[in-house]
Amino acid sequence: MDTTLVRQQAHGPRPADVPRILTRPLALVFVTAFGAMATFYLLLPVVPVYAAEAARREAVGLSGGAAAGLSTGAMMLATVLLEPAVPALMRRYGNRPVVAAGLALLGAPALLLATTPSLAVVLGACLARGAGLAILVVAGTAITAALVPPSRRGEAMGIYGLVVGVPGVLFLPLGLWVAGQLGDAPVFAAGGAIALLAIAAVPGMPRRTGHVAGHEPAPRPATGPAGPPAAASPTGGLGRPAVAFAAVTLAAGVIATFLPLAVPARLHGVVALGLLAQSLLTPAARWAAGRLEARVRPGRMLAPALVSSALGIGLLAAAGSPAAVVTGSALFGLGFGLAQHASLLLMLDAVPREDYDRASALWNLAYDGGMGVGAVGFGLVAGTLGYPAGFALAAGVLLLALLPIRSLARRQGPR
Repeated sequence: MDTTLVRQQAHGPRPADVPRILTRPLALVFVTAFGAMATFYLLLPVVPVYAAEAARREAVGLSGGAAAGLSTGAMMLATVLLEPAVPALMRRYGNRPVVAAGLALLGAPALLLATTPSLAVVLGACLARGAGLAILVVAGTAITAALVPPSRRGEAMGIYGLVVGVPGVLFLPLGLWVAGQLGDAPVFAAGGAIALLAIAAVPGMPRRTGHVAGHEPAPRPATGPAGPPAAASPTGGLGRPAVAFAAVTLAAGVIATFLPLAVPARLHGVVALGLLAQSLLTPAARWAAGRLEARVRPGRMLAPALVSSALGIGLLAAAGSPAAVVTGSALFGLGFGLAQHASLLLMLDAVPREDYDRASALWNLAYDGGMGVGAVGFGLVAGTLGYPAGFALAAGVLLLALLPIRSLARRQGPR
């Protein structure tokens, strides 16, 4: 059936009346989101090596590997700790000052790294950048969702997934290449400049999240003065989609951290190909899910996302096979992208417009917290059981996550 006709039947307006997605304020939000993720991914593989070199140079009693892990851990710790506070900051100060502060926290410490190769400075910069990342991932999702009408929110979030996903494909390898050819300082300077230049887009963004784009906040169901709790909503509330998504991000943390260690050295080129397939398919699947949202509700996407992710990481148990590594990584990337879109839409559907920032904070907390727990927990399991058993166990966790979300597809049904 034609997508336009389906949308017309579901939402009422004629094709000529379908509201636009890409308005000027939303384009400026995309500029800040792209700038934030570009500087994040550009520095992501470079800073740990920089920290390891600083530890060896200063003889601080840390091994290079420990210092490298500490740099990434400090950044993610700051991200997870600040994400729950971002909605309150947005409500108190408004979108513009908060987003500008996030970009400054990502950019200014990067410039400092270019001039001060001290381990203490590196770790302090990682903490500050983690705080900036927390602000921008929460604010970007919430503002994007609020800037579009509900009838096209799925498509808009699919596009947003591309905006924040493409920098990982482009800038993650670019940072490593530039550092190898020109040294670390140009990477840090470029990363800092990208984030700080993106601040120029902030004045055109909406001041507040709750009342933008000419749309009133979605009313709460009339079952009392404050409406029912989110958990009672038709979408199953915030908890079940967040738990299911955290299971997928747990597996993502496992793959990103341990796949290069699990694969024999002779197949490291295959690992790069597999991770490239995953990084390409994740944003592509997220965008495609947004396009399909007119016909397939997000509650019906989440179970296939979990199954695809489980199959993917399950195949990685055969890490000695090039076909298993590439196919498994690709299947996981497909499931990861679908899970990002479906879980986020379910959580946004569960709250009124003025609470989008809180739903975004919980979704991003599931994202970053799941990746951290996955990396740490898998390290403990793999040390005892080995990598193949660890990958198989992660696949089992994903399949178990199907249980709390099994009613979502039945409740939502087709579009």
